[in-house]
Amino acid sequence: MIGAIILGIISICCFAVSVMQFKGKGFLFNNAYIYASQEERRKMNKTPHYRQSGVVFALIGLIFAVNAFEVLFEMYKLFYLVIALAVITLAYAVVSSVMISRKK
Repeated sequence: MIGAIILGIISICCFAVSVMQFKGKGFLFNNAYIYASQEERRKMNKTPHYRQSGVVFALIGLIFAVNAFEVLFEMYKLFYLVIALAVITLAYAVVSSVMISRKK
């Protein structure tokens, strides 16, 4: 029960960060932004990076939510859904990074 509550709280936090990223508010959790110099940050179009981070955090929040349901209801076959969501999240992160860099 405690594990499900902790996973649920983490999920809610991820969804909150996702909403902030979609709104373009707060710190930009994106490697392209974090590793850029101050000059590059000023020139950078942050909108696609915010969108990418918003989608990734939403998917991570979904992963934690499914994990919480898995623990709470002891539906261990949901593990396969978690794995599928993780693969989708990784694939999206890589493909969207390539697409953003090509648009430069």
